[in-house]
Amino acid sequence: MQKVIQRAASARKQAQKKMFRAKQKEEMTGRKDSARSRKEYNWALSTTLKEARKARWEDWQKGDLAPKRDSGLAATTYGALDAALMHPPRIPHHLRRKHILFAPGDRVCVIRGRDKGKIEEVAQVNEESETLLIKNVNEADINVPEWAKASMGIKSDVLPQSMPVPMDDVRLVFAMTDGNTTKDYIVQHAYAGRPYLERPSWSKMPKYSRYVAGLNIQIPWPTEEQPQFEDGAFDTTRMEVEESTWVPSLDNPPFPSTIIDELRNKYSRFRTRHDEEYVREKVLDEYRQEFLASQALLTPAGELKKWKVEQKIQARKARTDENGNMIMDSETTNFIERFMSQSASSKSSPKVVKAKETA
Repeated sequence: MQKVIQRAASARKQAQKKMFRAKQKEEMTGRKDSARSRKEYNWALSTTLKEARKARWEDWQKGDLAPKRDSGLAATTYGALDAALMHPPRIPHHLRRKHILFAPGDRVCVIRGRDKGKIEEVAQVNEESETLLIKNVNEADINVPEWAKASMGIKSDVLPQSMPVPMDDVRLVFAMTDGNTTKDYIVQHAYAGRPYLERPSWSKMPKYSRYVAGLNIQIPWPTEEQPQFEDGAFDTTRMEVEESTWVPSLDNPPFPSTIIDELRNKYSRFRTRHDEEYVREKVLDEYRQEFLASQALLTPAGELKKWKVEQKIQARKARTDENGNMIMDSETTNFIERFMSQSASSKSSPKVVKAKETA
């Protein structure tokens, strides 16, 4: 019994090691993919910025002789960024923040970048890339692709949009009331705390509260408006849901018999009872397989071999009796009789010689 316990413990330990190694490998792969995508994204941004600086330097040096860049195919899209730059690379799940302390409607202050010092409202939070879209911050002209023009009804080739801003480049702005005066304070450090109990069921806010680090002052989440839903033509009303359409009875089954085939596999091999139609089809299928096996294509050599085998089988059946025992021919019977007579005579001759010697 002790050996069984040791074997089970060893197997469990090996399985845990295997899972740990697989998890480490997956995390390493995600970390490498994230680093590569982040590098490509930053390279695209830096390349665009370098080209713009180079073009501006050439325009300043050459003056009136500078080339006209906003012409030809790029006449309407010159200086616009690719729409793919609006989607930063995703961060692996094990490297993300445990709690996101920003929500749409928060007021934040930008502490890095060209819009440093601006205080604006958060429009969108992307938890996968840990970035924010802030109104009137980090705006740029985006090149609108053709499919977006057709689906969204956009007529211009360029559309101004707010580019994503990393969460590390902004700080929360918290309004505190001191007596009769209200002042805005920039929160340098905040942390997540106890559950957010005043959160309504339809709210999209996080399920935890946030506090100012060191002061333990709770930072309220932005207020939300309750969404208003209107019943459409294809919506199910509450009256239809609460209407009783079935009464239990022993005379009628709770659902049609055809629904049983949707609840379980009609042709499962674990079923002990099948429909007559299915059994009939299976029997016909077996007959069909036997017929195809009997109609195998043979070459002349194969036909000769098959004919010889059949002749041997018939000859063997002809030499058997009703009980299935082999029937001996006359030659074999004569051979056995001669052998038995010779063996009997050889056994009786030594006795005669011994009797003469004693006489």
